[in-house]
Amino acid sequence: MTLDDLTASDSHSRDLGLDAAARDHLWMHFTRMGSFQDRDVPVITRGEGHYIYDSRGRKILDGLSALFVVQAGHGRRELAEVAAAQATQLAYFPVWGYATPPAIELAERLASYTPGDLNRVFFTTGGGEAVESAWKVAKQHFKLIGKPLKHKLISRATAYHGTTHGALAITGVPAMKQAFEPLAPGGFRAANTNFFRAEAHSDDREAHALWAADRIEEAILFEGPDTVAAVFVEPVQNSGGCLTAPASYFRRVREICDKYDVFMVSDEVICAFGRHGTMFACSKFGYTPDIITCAKGMSSGYSPIGAMIASERVVEPFLADTTTAFTHGYTFGGHPVSAAVSLANLDIFEREKLNQHVLDNERAFETTLRTLLDLPVVGDVRGDGYFWAIELVSDKATERRLDAAQRERIVKQFLPSALFDAGLYCRPDDRGDAVVQLAPPLTCGQSEFDEMEQILREVLTQAEHLL
Repeated sequence: MTLDDLTASDSHSRDLGLDAAARDHLWMHFTRMGSFQDRDVPVITRGEGHYIYDSRGRKILDGLSALFVVQAGHGRRELAEVAAAQATQLAYFPVWGYATPPAIELAERLASYTPGDLNRVFFTTGGGEAVESAWKVAKQHFKLIGKPLKHKLISRATAYHGTTHGALAITGVPAMKQAFEPLAPGGFRAANTNFFRAEAHSDDREAHALWAADRIEEAILFEGPDTVAAVFVEPVQNSGGCLTAPASYFRRVREICDKYDVFMVSDEVICAFGRHGTMFACSKFGYTPDIITCAKGMSSGYSPIGAMIASERVVEPFLADTTTAFTHGYTFGGHPVSAAVSLANLDIFEREKLNQHVLDNERAFETTLRTLLDLPVVGDVRGDGYFWAIELVSDKATERRLDAAQRERIVKQFLPSALFDAGLYCRPDDRGDAVVQLAPPLTCGQSEFDEMEQILREVLTQAEHLL
């Protein structure tokens, strides 16, 4: 046996050991664990630039920035070095009545990017926690100003806002909630902005957008304006497949919130930090919310962090005297290492002009993906910036949705492994309509767009035979 044979044998043994350990001990998130009893668990061992590598040495294009997270790309040594330096100096201290230089500097930096007077940064460790914090601060705010009945919230149909009990109550995906009911009370839904599946004004995007916005007003009036605290919207709605809206929609929602003294919350856990070519996507879509929730791309995933960013109006009653506090917090919120890494990540954004790179290339990305519309299984291509969805249909002429059996066969069973095996990591999803989502690192360009399109074309052509 040669040295190469021994090396290959050792590597194969390690692969088998990792796979067995994963199956026996690692409880993977949102995963059908039983499906790995007779097949290998994919083990990702490293990342470099736009690519990830698995334990078998395969190179796969990361078409989802891991999970809408790795904006600056994989393998940024300088971010690892910043983390190590900060951990050596001060690895941890809470922001419970104390502050650390990285947390202070990051809060100031984030406030410099926000529109209006959203100056107050409450750190969390992720997006769901940021959403949870936004609902809680809205409820406590209105209690403090003498409006204790204002506790309900309105979000949009099929919208995903997180998995904690509070955030799940805001989420509009029934299948994700059934196993955990009863949830926190107070969450209600209004229409989303899916123009491809428009219930009204299907021939006029502006009219449809205003119709959808007015459904939010309708929900507020139905529940009673004196009971509604907040409306949650994403600049581009993730669940349902990158649902966009014109700026007029957000202006109308802003007017409605102002009319009924309701906070407008812009959930930008996915959309912030360059995904749409601006630090905060609300700036691109022309509206100023009362609260922004964000996470993911803040550190490009090099350390976990999130934030709720509030306006001066929101924070005002918490500053009125020396006895009032927002009675909420997280052990690792504002973690010094995560904050330091996020600052360095934002330095990369500015030095390499990543936001402008997205703005310069978003139309090329769209044009490349739209070539897939010639496939019988592709009904729609929609999105913005570096965040796009390809909706799958069973009949192109009638735009008929995939039925339950087709979703199971194609979206759940075939596409995830087929795309990965072909060299592309992205997201087949059927929360709402059946789609394939793409959100690559912000450093990608035309060569990566072409590679994604070629792999998608090959695999989606195969999927047609499963209809």
